[in-house]
Amino acid sequence: MKPTLLLLAAGMGSRYGGLKQLDGLGPNGETIMDYSIYDAIQAGFGKIVFVIRKDFEQEFRDKILSKYEGHIPAELVFQSLDDLPAGFSVPAGRVKPWGTNHAVLMAKDVIKEPFCVINCDDFYNRDSFMVLGKFLSELPEGSRNRYAMVGFRVSNTLSENGTVARGVCSKDENDNLTTVVERTEIERHEAGVQYKDEQGQWVTVPDNTPVSMNVWGFTPDYFAYSEAYFKEFLSNPANLANLKAEFFIPLMVNKLINEGTATVKVLDTTSKWFGVTYAADRESVVEKIQKLVDEGVYPAKLF
Repeated sequence: MKPTLLLLAAGMGSRYGGLKQLDGLGPNGETIMDYSIYDAIQAGFGKIVFVIRKDFEQEFRDKILSKYEGHIPAELVFQSLDDLPAGFSVPAGRVKPWGTNHAVLMAKDVIKEPFCVINCDDFYNRDSFMVLGKFLSELPEGSRNRYAMVGFRVSNTLSENGTVARGVCSKDENDNLTTVVERTEIERHEAGVQYKDEQGQWVTVPDNTPVSMNVWGFTPDYFAYSEAYFKEFLSNPANLANLKAEFFIPLMVNKLINEGTATVKVLDTTSKWFGVTYAADRESVVEKIQKLVDEGVYPAKLF
């Protein structure tokens, strides 16, 4: 069974200043996610599903969805703040979305096969889709509790224009994930790649330290675990009191690993990430994409 690609595209991109998911960066106005989808098709994925906000559905259909007709089946699902389990309501004053794992949950009714989750504003490069597509397509029919993530080498994921947030990963001798800790400030210093810890101290890590770029591989049983844990998350008074608390994918993954419910294989990739974390990143991304086109990695017009 061909895996599905689930693209998280509901964010506004506050640091970038607009809907960067719709920003044309390729030579013919291609978006970053156009390249992800092109790479996923090359890697054997059979369907794409977008999680977006309802308020820009029409613009998304006009600018994005229409171009994939005839190339790969595509569906839309919608993330909204008030899409909560029965018995729960949005806390007064809450405007921030519930996070990446809440976004994943929006696709539970349309995905019945192994699937990959990615961000729409990150350029992942083809090797990452090849290694995860291979893992998912080789899972036995009906597999449960065997997940994966693409572990990018941290040195391949930095921005030239400021710090980045990454999930710093640890793994065991079998390359199974043991922990993933979100570090919100990572950059290269004279001493090497460093992140700021909870005490505000800079900690140096090797260049090949695996980090999560939100490229995850799951089977459909993941949705049921997420629904159950989201109820626990919402039942915690601290999460309701904190109007910025989010239900992140690593939060769910860590729970399943710590309980021994699931394993998550860390898949190494040679892919070099780039993206538009900051507006100043845009020019560099345009140049890097053009270089890949000039080298023949991508056609000048993708679709």
